[in-house]
Amino acid sequence: MYQKVVIVGNLGGDPELRYTPQGDAVTSFSVATNRRWTGGDGQPAEETIWFRVSVWGKQAESCNQYLSKGRQVLVEGRLTPDRETGGPRVWTGNDGRPRANFELRALSVQFLGGGGGGSSGGGSSGSSGSAGAGSYQNQNEYPAPDAIAEDEIPF
Repeated sequence: MYQKVVIVGNLGGDPELRYTPQGDAVTSFSVATNRRWTGGDGQPAEETIWFRVSVWGKQAESCNQYLSKGRQVLVEGRLTPDRETGGPRVWTGNDGRPRANFELRALSVQFLGGGGGGSSGGGSSGSSGSAGAGSYQNQNEYPAPDAIAEDEIPF
């Protein structure tokens, strides 16, 4: 079996870099993906889906250094299901309404357009949209998700 998810969206906030007790770098950030269409009634409609992305190793350090809120990215990875439900992580928001988010473990992150962040590193890293510049690959050089318990990640 094989699964791969590819998303393109904008960072919802600045990345957060942490280190595991073993010294592995882990960066987390949220990505909003938007879809717009015209409904059958002719009215425009919009949908936003949020993903919580975790990036490991040298790639994590690069993402933390060059990404900022509003920056556009392309992320390739695999979904990390909730251990209890097997689906997205579900919780109750401050307003009492149920919320859910999809968690994605990045295998590759490409920095796209300059984005809205104030300190985006000049916007040249990956602005051309080419797969080489601003692209960081993680080809199984870090432990599998099951090898590190969720409570070992300090955030």
